Amino acid sequence: MRRTLTMAAATAALALVGGPLAVTEARSAPVLGRWSAVEAQAFWTPERMASAVPAPPLPGAASEPEPSADPAANPAVPDPSSSPSSAPYSSVPSSSATTAPTPTPTTKPTPTPAPASTVTVVKPVRAPDPAYAAAAAHPGVGRDFDGMPVVGRMFVMTGGGAYFCTASVVSSPGRDLVVSAAHCLLGSDARQVAFVPHYRADKPQPHGMFPVLRDSAGRAKVWIHPRYRREGADRAATLDVAFAQVGPNSSGALVEDVVGGNRLVTGASYAQPSVTLVGYPASAARPRLCVNRTTKFTSSDPKIPGSFQRIDCTGYPGGTSGGPFLTHFDTRSLTGDVIGVIGGWKTGGDTDDTSYSSYFGAEIRALYETAVASARMTRATRVTRSG
Repeated sequence: MRRTLTMAAATAALALVGGPLAVTEARSAPVLGRWSAVEAQAFWTPERMASAVPAPPLPGAASEPEPSADPAANPAVPDPSSSPSSAPYSSVPSSSATTAPTPTPTTKPTPTPAPASTVTVVKPVRAPDPAYAAAAAHPGVGRDFDGMPVVGRMFVMTGGGAYFCTASVVSSPGRDLVVSAAHCLLGSDARQVAFVPHYRADKPQPHGMFPVLRDSAGRAKVWIHPRYRREGADRAATLDVAFAQVGPNSSGALVEDVVGGNRLVTGASYAQPSVTLVGYPASAARPRLCVNRTTKFTSSDPKIPGSFQRIDCTGYPGGTSGGPFLTHFDTRSLTGDVIGVIGGWKTGGDTDDTSYSSYFGAEIRALYETAVASARMTRATRVTRSG
């Protein structure tokens, strides 16, 4: 996770896997031929979810060799570092007299339109939590609140224990994608990965559980930029973003049909006048909410090059990594435009009161499109096999 953990937790933890993942079942759990909502709910009991701790911070060195992908299920993500003509970065001098790559925004932000659906999305059944108005009235002051359906916890087993980060639903044609930070889903032995929207300690599964799907080789369907896997959390901090495909809940419903989804927007300005920040602190029974403006931060550390979005919001410690930066947030639909996730510089920041995000530019848009295309192929394969 973005913040420092206890030495015991950091020692026991192994990094989570990025895209596709090798799956190794826990010794105490049976080897599963599949990973559906039924298996996920049986494994992730309320007690186990409550015992989960933030995903551990990753070392700055390269994480691991890039895993071999199933070509049919996981088309390659373009690697801008190998093609100067496709790289959306320009060199900008930093204060330490080093050269740091800085994303160049497109002229106009690129939104992802919400796909049409014949299924009625769940709407809030009561007045909006007063925390929304309070957060807007007191910029930069974080506060615990009852949460929102589109944001939840991503749970994963790795190494010797149970871990979590924050994740949120991102609108997609298949209505089955979530977005989080790459450092939360990068490593070598992640397993039993599941997304629980609107998680709270007193209501751990208000909308059910959505398992992260596995491909034909048993690897979780997670997409992380190849350069992030190759160069690690520091050198590739500008690419600390991951998309994951989740299966239906135990009622057979797709996640976006149940809780809605935020639109992905790329190419927006670093400086936004109003951003809603949501995350799940490790020690809190409920998620945290804050509203404030964002600014552009360019790193002067040559080991962590690049420019990032920055927001000052109090009380975002371990567990909040992957939490969405939302613009145009609507307190009626409880959705907005996602322009970032907590991560990037020092995997989200080195204090609880200032958070960072990788810039959502052309490379993140390409990663999303790759996830959409691969997810579509997965659904087609499943339909063919079931038929």
